[in-house]
Amino acid sequence: DSLLLKDLRQREIPVISELELGWQQAVCLNVSVTGTNGKTTTTELIAHLLTHCHKRTRAVGNIGLPLCAVADESKQLDYLTLEVSSFQLETIRFFRPAVAVLLNITPDHLDRHHTMADYARAKARIFENQQPFDWAVLQSGALERFRAAGVEIPGKLVTFSATDPGADLHLDRGLLISRLPGWEGPLLDIDQCRLSGPHNAENCMAALAVGRILRLPLEETVAAVKSFAPPAHRGELLGGVRGGRFINDSKSTTMHSLEAALRAIPMASGGKPNIWLIAGGKDKGLEYHDVAPLLSQRVKGAFLIGETRERLRSAWSLFTPCSLFGSLLEATDEAARQAVPGDVVLLSPACSSFDQFRNYQHRGEAFREAFAGLLKRSEGGV
Repeated sequence: DSLLLKDLRQREIPVISELELGWQQAVCLNVSVTGTNGKTTTTELIAHLLTHCHKRTRAVGNIGLPLCAVADESKQLDYLTLEVSSFQLETIRFFRPAVAVLLNITPDHLDRHHTMADYARAKARIFENQQPFDWAVLQSGALERFRAAGVEIPGKLVTFSATDPGADLHLDRGLLISRLPGWEGPLLDIDQCRLSGPHNAENCMAALAVGRILRLPLEETVAAVKSFAPPAHRGELLGGVRGGRFINDSKSTTMHSLEAALRAIPMASGGKPNIWLIAGGKDKGLEYHDVAPLLSQRVKGAFLIGETRERLRSAWSLFTPCSLFGSLLEATDEAARQAVPGDVVLLSPACSSFDQFRNYQHRGEAFREAFAGLLKRSEGGV
């Protein structure tokens, strides 16, 4: 929306993303991953899977390392594994993945895209230049949304879902089940993985589908998925203090990721709430009411920080006790004071970090430091 870019468009001067430029210079095939949540985990999981199966790859793109930085190196690679954001896809021209993975579509970045329809259209551009011999791996719910919007998927399809038994890959009582020809039956027990929760089951299904498409041995792909450790700041168990466990989920920047984090934590005996939630940050134009009923079932109290704390309190206070704090450290200290054995202190902000931190990693590191301080004081008997 900047005046500079409006002027360039009026003068019909092409504007492309760094992703597009890097793709034009790269020479190997790419597997690209987009979606609202789970992009980084799935990108790293696919890169781990490829490496485990003796394929040369690099995980680049929105994950942190720009594609342009490794374009020359692509001559020595079998595949590039790309994390792709809606922002990058807004300004592609010819970018084309050999395998495009779309994990999910839930409200996010509405401060930029304004409507869910615009956001979904930006995400759908990952398939725009694909050919009939390329592959699209989609969550079945996202595929339904695209079809309703008239979005065409030119390539061959593989679907997955944690809730839809009609998907090519689906979750059934902890088992990842395949309906793909030659791959029929159970592939993997999610309880044998280091990743947990239905959302991570979908990430695993997407990675297994990529392995199938690239004709990697099933036993090797399953072994790779089982051995993959979750990246930092995503459901990361830090440890316990006085019987309460502390989980760092700083990467959570949407309501969907918050909901996934809450559902991934086992309930207390008797089904009573056992989570002390630390949330809040910079507003992304999202609606915060949808998760409120789940909060009433799982959350003992919410400690709210950052720019959105008043909005969150307005949306959540009827469903769980809410308290406002000026900093993450203050909120962590109070959560630790109130937690009892069996409780979980969960940092899952459901907002971006840019009001008080450089990025979600900085926010997660601050939570780690706060936990380390609590642990030190606890061990010292303070």
